[in-house]
Amino acid sequence: MIPPEVAREIERLVKELNFHCYRYYVLDSPIISDEEYDRLYRRLKELESKYNYILPDSPTQRVGAPPLDKFEKVIHVEPMLSLDNAFSYNDLLEFDRRIKRLLTTEGDIEYTVEPKYDGLAIELTYVDGLLKKASTRGDGYTGEDVTQNIKTIKSVPLRIEGPNLVPKYIDIRGEIYMHIKDFEELNKQREREGEQLFANPRNAASGSVRQLDPLVTQKRKLHLSCYGIGKVEGISFTSQWEFINWLKVARFPIPIIVKVEKGIDKVIKAIEEIYGKRNTFPFETDGVVVKVNDFRMQKSLGVKTREPRWAIAYKFPAHQAITKILDIKGSVGRTGVITPYAVLEPVRIGGVTVSRSTLHNWDEVERKDIRIGDYVVVERAGDVIPHVIMAVKERRTGSEILPKRPNRCPVCNSLVIAEEGEVALRCISLDCPAQVQERLIHFASRSAMNIEGLGEKNVNLLYSQGLIRHFEDIYKLTKNDLIKLPRFAEKSAQNLISAIEDSKNAKLAKLLYALGIPHVGEYAAHLLAQNFERLEDLYNIQKEKLLNIKQLGEKTSDAISSFFNNPKNLRTLEMLKKYGVRVTNPDFKGYHYEKKPFIGLTFVITGTFPIPRKELQEKIFSLGGHVSSSISNKTDFLLLGEQPGSKLEKAKSLNIKIIDYDEFLKMIQFKK
Repeated sequence: MIPPEVAREIERLVKELNFHCYRYYVLDSPIISDEEYDRLYRRLKELESKYNYILPDSPTQRVGAPPLDKFEKVIHVEPMLSLDNAFSYNDLLEFDRRIKRLLTTEGDIEYTVEPKYDGLAIELTYVDGLLKKASTRGDGYTGEDVTQNIKTIKSVPLRIEGPNLVPKYIDIRGEIYMHIKDFEELNKQREREGEQLFANPRNAASGSVRQLDPLVTQKRKLHLSCYGIGKVEGISFTSQWEFINWLKVARFPIPIIVKVEKGIDKVIKAIEEIYGKRNTFPFETDGVVVKVNDFRMQKSLGVKTREPRWAIAYKFPAHQAITKILDIKGSVGRTGVITPYAVLEPVRIGGVTVSRSTLHNWDEVERKDIRIGDYVVVERAGDVIPHVIMAVKERRTGSEILPKRPNRCPVCNSLVIAEEGEVALRCISLDCPAQVQERLIHFASRSAMNIEGLGEKNVNLLYSQGLIRHFEDIYKLTKNDLIKLPRFAEKSAQNLISAIEDSKNAKLAKLLYALGIPHVGEYAAHLLAQNFERLEDLYNIQKEKLLNIKQLGEKTSDAISSFFNNPKNLRTLEMLKKYGVRVTNPDFKGYHYEKKPFIGLTFVITGTFPIPRKELQEKIFSLGGHVSSSISNKTDFLLLGEQPGSKLEKAKSLNIKIIDYDEFLKMIQFKK
């Protein structure tokens, strides 16, 4: 039983840490240092672990939920309706006249005015003050349960606190959104990794919330703004303004500006003020929401088919311009994905000169029928990213040129592959300069060749000095090369040379992962190492042979075959061996593989464990087993940790053998 004084300390720490989260993530006004917060957080985790006493609103519970198989459906108690739109002040005047007519009054109506956040609508359900469920808007009547993902967002309260603030039940509506700068950084990262870019911050926020793995959501920098109410019991509000102030006192983030104005003329002035500040907001907004303030009036006005009569969204004019496409070119990311972009006749849009615009992918170019020489409508989406909306076909003269999908890389002239089922075109040459720096960083990373000291900054420095261009150049470096550079002294230069020397003793699986072959992550690299004894056995391999490995799919097999049939890539591998890289393969089935206990067995992992899940996966791989992300009748074992997800019930229904962490340790003959 937990000592009372420990329980009180845990409760105090939870309350204190949640308060500091509110100060940091909602008010943007911290009153303690990050180090002090971390100290309190570590103390809380230590006590929770030792006494197994965890409060539901503990900040430690924001992360750690296992990935879901799918999102469950949620029926909204009260529908989450969409808003009617106004595109001019005349539309707003008509909205006001309609309100007065329905309420049979000639007096001025009091309205609230707030920016319209461009994100994903969400409903948060609190029971007795605790967050019980978070669901997307969906079709307004049925959404998806995204509770575990929403809990990872630090500005979302896990508990409503404060005297006279806690209702028995309340549904709070709001918007999940992403700051523009975080959106840009996310897209840069995705471009480096060869992933499809998000079109705008709204899509990025929506895609981040709808991840089956909460850990992915946690890595995205998401925010919440609350503005609406659904079903409520145990507390009452007379107006939108009163509700907004309750949200603020109850530590919910509210819109950056909320005004109460009496009369539509003052509403229009408030809109003009918000529009004038639009470019200073850190988030994307596409308009202003106007609501009748009085809740009794709202109830009297009611709703039409899918929209409340008491609210309207005034949409800002998009920042657009028409200009000419001078050329269509391709840019190359780390994994070789070639993304088309338009070179534009420079044009001012929203106070910025735009001369280049992304075209996303080649399918998009063809779908929109965009040609070199076309006049096009260009919009700065979110006032930041130039985006070609459409071609102005009425201005065509017949001299426009249809762009061709490249069959060779625009940077290195290597052949380009188009993978079946994907819109992306890829350059698969290891020598492509556009990919070199990112490939070098990946090659040296801990999970790959593990060259400590060869991170992003040093790779960029060495590349800029012309010292490394290809993987083998790493192994040509000398201490004298490094000492001449600004970031290196005697000791740091020697440390890096020693780390490079250590990396020459390479396991085949690590090397295969380090090469950055599309679709070949750590698991696929292990599979290849288990099935091919030597690196040379993969040279000029055909796709059909790879497909004999049941865990390799069409796309992965295609990518591997293309890579190992490229003469430039094979020359690079031979150069690595020439400069001392020695490849061993303890994972190959021929090396006592028959003694490995997990040969032919498939595991699924669910829940949390004393060690990182990645270590569990690597242990299973090393013993001949396979780790799957989903339960099926081909699963042999479900490895069960704390706080398991829906996989547990599915495993029971299929009579899959369920083992806990202790049983797993016994299976691998380890001692705790």
